[in-house]
Amino acid sequence: MGGFDLHTHTTFSDGTTTPEENVRDAVALGLEGLGITDHDTTAPFARALAAAEATDLEVVLGTEFSAEHDGRSVHVLGFWIDPGYAPLAEELDRLRHERRFRAERIVQRFQALDVPVSLERVLELAGEAPIGRPHIAQAVVETGAAGSTREVFDRYLADGGPAYVEKHAVDPVRAVELLVGACGVAVLAHPGLYGARDGQEGIGDGLVEAMVGAGLAGIEADHPDHTDAHRARYRDLARGLGLAVTAGSDFHGDAKTNRLGSATTSRAVVEELRVWRRA
Repeated sequence: MGGFDLHTHTTFSDGTTTPEENVRDAVALGLEGLGITDHDTTAPFARALAAAEATDLEVVLGTEFSAEHDGRSVHVLGFWIDPGYAPLAEELDRLRHERRFRAERIVQRFQALDVPVSLERVLELAGEAPIGRPHIAQAVVETGAAGSTREVFDRYLADGGPAYVEKHAVDPVRAVELLVGACGVAVLAHPGLYGARDGQEGIGDGLVEAMVGAGLAGIEADHPDHTDAHRARYRDLARGLGLAVTAGSDFHGDAKTNRLGSATTSRAVVEELRVWRRA
């Protein structure tokens, strides 16, 4: 297969597979490289590196940083970050604490909607990982109130939905600053998935341009959940701004239908990102 799948999750956030399983499956697929990009944590780094040590697979360590803009979630991938960079580590720690508080409020909203989901079950599903909406969605499915986690998001948890609770996170521009400050490369994740606002689908060009000013290096235009129109729009935007165009499967194991390796970035683009980092 070749290429780098730069966007995957593990049990250290809202994925259902371990770092070792992701590495094993990436090797079996013949991938050149694998991004380990769990939400708001660097905890899987050591295990991912150890798992790949005896293979030819290159592991790209990173995180998917949760930001917020105008009431909508915006995620920024940070590759090759230094987990010891204090400002970033402190913000990631704050985000994890905020996730617990947010989960409590979301569960209360579901209960007010007569959906008998419990915080205790959500915490069990999350385990040691930062609590995310997918954990809550899974708990809701178990109550029988919805047939799938996708239905839970569509009916309740999407931005502005009846159980949605706004996250108190940094602005995407600040997210880029923190990732770059940690010697990382910042890439805007799946920009077409942030919902419609003011007649425009996805994230606005003005915000992307502001993120570029803070050091944004690329846009994840090729994502399994992007439409052809999304891919074309964000490829064109990236090229117009002199940014790299990346791809990733956003693999979550059984939590999503996205297959590992279903979207890959070429080695040439990965090398372009390395040059960006050195600069």
